[in-house]
Amino acid sequence: MIVQTLSHYRILEKIGEGGMGVVYRAEDTRLRRTVALKFLLPDLMRDPAARERFVREARAAAALDHPHICTIHEIDEADGQVFIAMAFVEGRTLKRRIEEGPIGLEEIARIGTQVAEGLKAAHERGIVHRDVKPANIMLTPDGQVRIMDFGLAKLERATELTTGGTIMGTLAYMSPEQARGERVDHRSDLWSLGCVLYEMLARRAPFHGTNYLEVLHAILHTEPPVVATMRSDVPARIARVVQTCLQKDPARRYPHAADLLAELKEAPPRRDAVAAPSIAVLPFVDMSPGKDQEYFCDGIAEELINGLAHIKDLRVVARTSAFAFKGENVDIRDIGRRLNVRTVLEGSIRKAGNRLRITAQLIDVEEGYHLWSEKFDRSLEDIFEIQDEVAAAVVENLRVTLLAGEKAAIEKRHTSDPEAYALYLRGRYFFSRPSVENFDRAISCYEQAAERDRAFALPWIGIAETHAGAAILSLGMPRDTWPKVRPPLERAIALDPNLAEAHGVAAVQAMYFDWDWEMAERNFKAALTLNPGHAMARANYAWFCAYMGRFDEAVSEMRHALDLDPLMPLFGAFMIGVLVETRRFAEGVAEFHKAIEIDPHSALAYFHGGCACFGNGMLDEARAAFERSLALTEFSGWAEGMLGVLLVEQDRRQEAERVLQRMIDKRTRGYLSPVCTAFLCWRLGKTDDAFEYFDKALEERDTLVPLVNVYPFLDDLHREPRFRALLDRLRFPPRS
Repeated sequence: MIVQTLSHYRILEKIGEGGMGVVYRAEDTRLRRTVALKFLLPDLMRDPAARERFVREARAAAALDHPHICTIHEIDEADGQVFIAMAFVEGRTLKRRIEEGPIGLEEIARIGTQVAEGLKAAHERGIVHRDVKPANIMLTPDGQVRIMDFGLAKLERATELTTGGTIMGTLAYMSPEQARGERVDHRSDLWSLGCVLYEMLARRAPFHGTNYLEVLHAILHTEPPVVATMRSDVPARIARVVQTCLQKDPARRYPHAADLLAELKEAPPRRDAVAAPSIAVLPFVDMSPGKDQEYFCDGIAEELINGLAHIKDLRVVARTSAFAFKGENVDIRDIGRRLNVRTVLEGSIRKAGNRLRITAQLIDVEEGYHLWSEKFDRSLEDIFEIQDEVAAAVVENLRVTLLAGEKAAIEKRHTSDPEAYALYLRGRYFFSRPSVENFDRAISCYEQAAERDRAFALPWIGIAETHAGAAILSLGMPRDTWPKVRPPLERAIALDPNLAEAHGVAAVQAMYFDWDWEMAERNFKAALTLNPGHAMARANYAWFCAYMGRFDEAVSEMRHALDLDPLMPLFGAFMIGVLVETRRFAEGVAEFHKAIEIDPHSALAYFHGGCACFGNGMLDEARAAFERSLALTEFSGWAEGMLGVLLVEQDRRQEAERVLQRMIDKRTRGYLSPVCTAFLCWRLGKTDDAFEYFDKALEERDTLVPLVNVYPFLDDLHREPRFRALLDRLRFPPRS
């Protein structure tokens, strides 16, 4: 919007657009709260019927006070624009949740129940929504559901604003009577909710086609496949609920939302805590005489994880979380509960010379029984066939339907040389334990693997990834480290352009070194298309979305990464950081407590947690977190800089000056973030010094440079002409 303030609302950013209106996030300057403002689209402002329908939305929803319906604060007009002020609901749409992957039965029942409760409240007030669909259902981070957009709501006693035979709503979710343009009542909403339940269960709408007429014909004349035939774990009662909702004759549906609600509440789903299907591959146990094959055992498990992660309809827990129980005597049911999976694959390897004995078993964690087990006595050259057989057994026993290309992705052979493969696995072993020394060892192993098989692309990816990791973690000057990434990356892509890992590294380099945001997003999307279970690519993409100001998307992607790797300490810290960037400080504090329970020694979690506490007004807690982060590691000045900013906020300027001097001194002895130094200079009123350090940050390719576009503690800097010029140099796309 050109106008940044209307009435007592300050417009912040556009967050959505529908058939009738556009929605912005805004600040209510009187009550100091975040709200959503919905405006009628400009071309509809001149239509009296559309304007009246827009006003009626506000009246309809304002008459409802229910926890599962978005609250309407007021309707107002300013500068010739009519708008509705409503509660700002943080989270993601159900449409987005369905796109992310399979939904567990418990989650489906919880969402369906809350939507039914909201519709029951609306129907009891004589209000029919008429556009119930996944895009109009919001899911908050704490598990609550809000029904949005009563723009087509019909007050049963109100004058009709549409002529007979007019079709309004979203076709795929319309009841037959609504699709025919006939009069509708509350039972039309129950049909739409049936469509939503069906889509959550089957991951496709019950009625679809290549064009409008095909969809309309399906709604009026065909029956969708019974949902239980599309998903084996659907209880009979849930299937009956969906079937009853989708009766074409309204008289054969539930009479009221209360009846539907009662059925949902009486249908406890089987295995309700876990989305199906799902698996964790534990590190294989080293049974070799010399106990010297840990790298090989870990590597085989990791390669199985990587292969299975290509299956879109299978949730595969990523390496870090699956390996969190290594060496511990933990009950398999407890592992399943903590990782939120239905099955666990475990095994052992005994290697003697060129001979292998591998055992593997797939276990149902709820019942504790073996779904499949096998023993392989083979030579080292057969390792690839063994991996294929294990993966095939998992797919068969979990009843996963492979999509086009997924079988080939699982069975893809990157090398036929077992020695080169073993060297590559050893490199992965060292890379997963970050330090300067281990990164050097990893690169040495990768180089040896590449030397043995010059057509083997994965070692080149490993070299590129290791240099990128060193640059991001500032294990050296980023400006000098990033150029080492490109040659091995280009070599890997030349050998195999369809490696998700290559696109993931290319995206990170484009983001942190080249500031080529279009290239970065293109590579992130390619990586996640090739491997939907690539947790690290998804986590890095969450940061990308945050840098672009796409805050809800950033949180959603980060939660997806955590779902794939729930015990990954780095992701716990990332989650806090992303919430800080999105100004959701209270949620960041809650995630901070979760993160340090998983890893009480995570310096990054304490740094981001301190920022969350700072933003939430918890200054003492923030200082303690920054000091704890500093005690664990200096982290290139990140926590130190924020500690100095906090001291300025507490009017302890002399202490802040001493912190700044320490940072300046440290920069003479090694690498330290110029961004953090610049930020502290700015807070101390040293404006020229601040921009000198900002310039250094760009020259040195400081990892924190992209943060300056959205960092909440830099908001006042955006008014500085020099700062805006700095953003231009970073080539950020324009934001609302």
